[in-house]
Amino acid sequence: MNNDPIIEGVSDAVGFVGGALIGFWAGRLMGLDVFAPGYGAASIGGIVLVGLGGGLGLQLARRWRNRKQDKKD
Repeated sequence: MNNDPIIEGVSDAVGFVGGALIGFWAGRLMGLDVFAPGYGAASIGGIVLVGLGGGLGLQLARRWRNRKQDKKD
C-alpha cells in the first residue's frame, strides 16, 4: 500500500473530529454535557461519548481509505 500521507492525515482528522462532534451532540441530546462544572455523571458521560465518537469516526475513516485503496489495486 502506497498511501499519500496528506490524504491519510486529513481523512483521519476529519473522521476523528466528525465522530467527536456526533458524540458531543448525541450527549447533549441525552442531557450529558461535556462542559458541565465539576466531574459529575453528566460531565463524565459526555466525555465518554465524545471519546467513543472520535474513535469510531477514526476507524470509519481508515476503513473507507483502505477500501478505496483496495479498489485501486
